[in-house]
Amino acid sequence: MAISSNLTLELLNQPFLLEKRIELLKAIKQTGSINKAAALVPMSYKSAWEAVEAMNNLSISPIVTKETGGAGGGGTTLTKYGENLLTTYSLLKEEQRKFIENLNRITDLNSGTLKTIRRLSMQISARNQIIGTIEKISLGAVNSEIQMKLKSGKSIVSIITNSSVENLGLAINDEVVAVIKSSNVLLSTQTNLKLSARNSLNGNIEEINIGSVNAEVVVNIGNEDKIVAIVTINSIENMGLKVGASVDVIIKASDIMIGK
Repeated sequence: MAISSNLTLELLNQPFLLEKRIELLKAIKQTGSINKAAALVPMSYKSAWEAVEAMNNLSISPIVTKETGGAGGGGTTLTKYGENLLTTYSLLKEEQRKFIENLNRITDLNSGTLKTIRRLSMQISARNQIIGTIEKISLGAVNSEIQMKLKSGKSIVSIITNSSVENLGLAINDEVVAVIKSSNVLLSTQTNLKLSARNSLNGNIEEINIGSVNAEVVVNIGNEDKIVAIVTINSIENMGLKVGASVDVIIKASDIMIGK
């Protein structure tokens, strides 16, 4: 037994993009003919036109346009807006697929058990949550090294257990989230330091928020990838940290958790 779901988008409380209509739009784009598209789906010509009219009526901009006359005898085509809708729907469908996979992984319908389903909507206290793509997985005897490429183009390495790799179903090219407590982030103004920590990422200080004892330092490591560190006010003064300064962000691989 498994969980499944269709994806339907509504507009003004009315079904707007159903999967059947999406198939029709794809067929129109492929054939340039509503008659041929209806045969491919399959559905009747009348139903196809009614679906097109319903979508055009509900939409803020025409999705399908009919051209008449000309050397080719006219035809039916998608507007630019219609093609953009297809692209957007495909992205939403992929995200829905990932979500359903996660539901199936944490749910045992055969026994009627929901295995910690609350974690799907759980808010995480860790300050740093950065999206990356897995580019390498190195399995060890007990732990695995997961190398991720961030939006900035820089890579970070996380060490997690082999069972976590299996439970999360991690694979190359998967989009994941690196979760890092701000208290586990170190800063250095000295480059080329020899450290045991696996991750050292250079960036510029974008913001410093001073508290009564500690300060929150926001470092932009490139392409709006930002990492927050919590350091003492004494460290701010002793290191001469200020907005715009170049620093190295240092994180142990074992301090990076992975979410999917």
